[in-house]
Amino acid sequence: MAEDVTENRPRRPIGPRVVLVLAFVVVVTAAAFVLTPVPGSLVVRKVFERDAREQTAKLAVDAPETDFVADLHYREDDPDAYLDVYTPPGTTEALPTIVWTHGGAWLSGNRTNYAGYYRRLAGAGFTVVSVGYSLAPGHRYPTPVRQLVDAQSYLLEHADELHIDTDRIVLAGDSAGAQLSAQIAAAVTDPDYAATLGVDPAFTPENVRGVVLNCGIYDVSALGGGGGLIGWGVEQAMWAYTGAREFATSDAAGRMSVLNSVTENFPATYISGGNADPLTATQSGPLARRLTGLGVQVDALFYPDDHTPELAHEYQFDLSTPDARAALERTIDFVRKVTT
Repeated sequence: MAEDVTENRPRRPIGPRVVLVLAFVVVVTAAAFVLTPVPGSLVVRKVFERDAREQTAKLAVDAPETDFVADLHYREDDPDAYLDVYTPPGTTEALPTIVWTHGGAWLSGNRTNYAGYYRRLAGAGFTVVSVGYSLAPGHRYPTPVRQLVDAQSYLLEHADELHIDTDRIVLAGDSAGAQLSAQIAAAVTDPDYAATLGVDPAFTPENVRGVVLNCGIYDVSALGGGGGLIGWGVEQAMWAYTGAREFATSDAAGRMSVLNSVTENFPATYISGGNADPLTATQSGPLARRLTGLGVQVDALFYPDDHTPELAHEYQFDLSTPDARAALERTIDFVRKVTT
């Protein structure tokens, strides 16, 4: 039998050239994370995409059947500008319409995420439009704002075939999508703010009856990550989206922060956030109080700090909890009330 000499073979020491190459790779990788938001934002995107896939699969269970029109191209020569439409089976008339903008920290997400949630809303008697938009780091603010304004024109032009009641529209969104929906609503109801953004909304205050805002961001200067992995993720997302490492003081952050721009003409608002979501205390709560102080009709759904189970960011999509199911019913009741 031949002798196995593998274990007896002396190991070749790592030479100085290999050490230098490894050190160079480490330095370049570290520099990439320091000098550009791209690597970090792609890491954050992976995490968000995983969570969205899992929640979307759960929401598909027992979701009602609806009529469905997919992949409508609402902006010429824009590969990201597509939307989907859900309606109750056999719909022939125009219905109150919810225009939903998805979340994902402005750098992840898709209009197909949470489709089971949109089907439940449509099953309650609404036309539901899920709008896609371009993501960071490939596209920066204000690209999604301009896309969403163009989506308005498309929806008005195709209202009859899509069963949209143009006098009964509710803007809606979650997380980053709530920020975008609030910003669009502010632009629709305040021409001065729209001019600041450089957009001319197709929707008018007469079109928009209300806004549904879940777990959103409305004051970027108060966003803060608070350190740790969550804080790092916030910093990477905002840097990628605004293009500014010091994002809190950037011009983009100032325009995004609708807390400072809403007026008494802002639409009736449903707003919610979980007790374990740090955005509730710094974002949703302050906006609810600001709107209430302006005399805007506000339906706020918040929870005590000691509420159990703890309700995290985007809690409303986890319909395994009674609180999420109650939030869905409250959302439906709100939309019915403001569109009646």
